[in-house]
Amino acid sequence: MTQKDITFVADFLTEHFNEAPELYNRKGKYFNVERVGQYLKDEDDDLVSPPNTEGNQWFNFLKDSTHLKESPLLFPYYPEKSLHFVKRQMEGVIDQCLQKPADVIGKSVHQAVCLSLYKISQSEDSTPQLFKLPFLWNDKTSNLHYVLFTMLENSVSKIHILRRHTDTSRSVSNGILAVEFGNFINNSINESSDSRCYSCLDAHFYDDETVTVVLKESVQQEGKERVLAQLPLS
Repeated sequence: MTQKDITFVADFLTEHFNEAPELYNRKGKYFNVERVGQYLKDEDDDLVSPPNTEGNQWFNFLKDSTHLKESPLLFPYYPEKSLHFVKRQMEGVIDQCLQKPADVIGKSVHQAVCLSLYKISQSEDSTPQLFKLPFLWNDKTSNLHYVLFTMLENSVSKIHILRRHTDTSRSVSNGILAVEFGNFINNSINESSDSRCYSCLDAHFYDDETVTVVLKESVQQEGKERVLAQLPLS
């Protein structure tokens, strides 16, 4: 350590760990707590060593501003409280701001269609996750809304595409279909005629007319092939 380091530590100890008789009737140890740590305590008690705001340019600016001094747009300052206290106060204000939009939006949402994707036994204790990779895409040109997803269990080699018109009063043909990835792509990879099956690792819309999928060879061995394929919706 350099002499500068030793001096810094000594000054820190001198400033923060002096005996403080005025704190003897307070809970805890009889010296000033480290000034950073006190802000992180999750309690509503006042800070032991509140900050000195004298000369602070922002406070002086607010004090001299007639319009900003009582502005409801400024979050109130609590110089005697920890950051946890301020965080809870701010969360309460934010929740209050979001409550009205949540009520309005919630009342405007209604179910347009209900499709049964699978059934499970009522006796099962834990419901298996059969729905995977939901990806949403909105085709603004044709006013169509798409959902890409895969179903586990017996259909890992399939990707499902759900299509609905954004106008719920209208319907479109082929509302839901499944695309299965068999061994039809083998010739583009190698000349082997072995029957192979591929499962979908991920799927996203590339644009309004193309879907990009990442496929994995479904075999229990090392060196599984990965295929990046782009499928036209047509």
